[in-house]
Amino acid sequence: MALISVGDTIPDGTLAYFDENDQLQQVSVHSLAAGKKVVLFGVPGAFTPTCSMKHVPGFIEKSEELKSKGVEDLLLISVNDPFVMKAWKKSYPETKNVKFLADGSATYTHALGLELDLTEKGLGVRSRRFALLVDNLKVIVANIESGGDFTVSSADDILSAL
Repeated sequence: MALISVGDTIPDGTLAYFDENDQLQQVSVHSLAAGKKVVLFGVPGAFTPTCSMKHVPGFIEKSEELKSKGVEDLLLISVNDPFVMKAWKKSYPETKNVKFLADGSATYTHALGLELDLTEKGLGVRSRRFALLVDNLKVIVANIESGGDFTVSSADDILSAL
């Protein structure tokens, strides 16, 4: 699969999450992003240091500022099961507008062309770290990291692009 880039329409796919009633839900990415401006951001793994201490907290802390600039939702995707994503979400005192979405088998990550093979580190196939600014399903900013870097996909990087 080709790497997602500016001008592309994001692929549809099904992700999982636990709703406010603690019920497991399946949701289509298009149902979350159609007709809206959203940030779709991905991380290599829940509870990993850079993801947990920098990437995700940045989007939580900047969520109101992003919202004031027209971003309606912040969609976090990780190649983890929905139970891990639920526990990870609960590890933050507040998650504001960030939705924690599980891509358990990396199917959606593959559709984006953003797999990162970390088999040698015992982690299997994960997602590259990225942040996509999407307007009505079209990618208008594609900030995609190399390897495990964290240099272009922060909330501040998206804010500066708005």
